[in-house]
Amino acid sequence: MKKNERYQFVLAYFEKQMPVAETELNFENTYQLLVAVILSAQCTDKRINLVTPSLFNAYPDLKKLSKAEFESVFELIRSVSYPNNKARHLIGMAQIFFPR
Repeated sequence: MKKNERYQFVLAYFEKQMPVAETELNFENTYQLLVAVILSAQCTDKRINLVTPSLFNAYPDLKKLSKAEFESVFELIRSVSYPNNKARHLIGMAQIFFPR
């Protein structure tokens, strides 16, 4: 089976088995979902849902997050797994859209 065929097989399987994708992450828009997904690697959704409200208050959009200082983001997410890397990745992701 070629890569594209496997891809189509997997998509068809999930479209049939789970026609409505759901998550336990709390979010209001695509920005918040992207941030929550980045933070959720190797961490529980429950922990992410505890951390993201203060993060979203401080950085309500990509533009503000792109201007964030590492230490500030780190302090807000320090209770998640791998906060050093995730703080850098979040800021870097935002700077893709809004370079300094």
